Amino acid sequence: MQFFEKLQLETTEARAGLLAAPIINRALTGDITRDDYVAFLTEAYHHVKHTVPLLMAAGARLPEQKEWLREAIAEYIEEELGHQEWILNDIAACGVDKEAVRLSQCSSETELMVAYAYDMINRVNPVGFFGMVHVLEGTSVTTADIAADGIQAALDLPNTAFSYLRSHGALDQSHVAFFEGLMNRLDNEVEQTLIIHAAKQFYKLYGDIFRSLVH
Repeated sequence: MQFFEKLQLETTEARAGLLAAPIINRALTGDITRDDYVAFLTEAYHHVKHTVPLLMAAGARLPEQKEWLREAIAEYIEEELGHQEWILNDIAACGVDKEAVRLSQCSSETELMVAYAYDMINRVNPVGFFGMVHVLEGTSVTTADIAADGIQAALDLPNTAFSYLRSHGALDQSHVAFFEGLMNRLDNEVEQTLIIHAAKQFYKLYGDIFRSLVH
């Protein structure tokens, strides 16, 4: 069994826990309010703005023997630049002041997930950050386009309010294939175990963000 398949298999339960979050089911069925959607986008903004800094930090801390992985990170950076601004523009298209969101404080759940990502890179091993990549991209592919359709149908919002969700549904299909190839090149069992552990943690932390959106 190649490592990507093992990663998928061993995180099955954790992934199901995230996808069971009430806000995801409501989004997929259109049982959602504009405030719910804006709350989701707000937290997305607050973690997505860290994606490029996190990738930069991970790339900087990789050893020379992982130069092939650093080059892959450079590709990720190029793809991810500016995505937080897409989210703010979606928020504006919902009729909300995007600059107020930019200046807002994220939830404690979002803060914890971001902090864990930086800690993984700086204290443990930068390779562990790929656990987060696995969670965020895999979740987008699974739910983003369907959720966007359900939310738009329920709220009658313009297409300009869904650039983040729709781009990630389509865009991350190719990202997941790219990620699969990278993971299958990692043959160090200690690093493989770490990525599986980190992915499980990120599924919980990301799920906590979604769960915090329903009170």
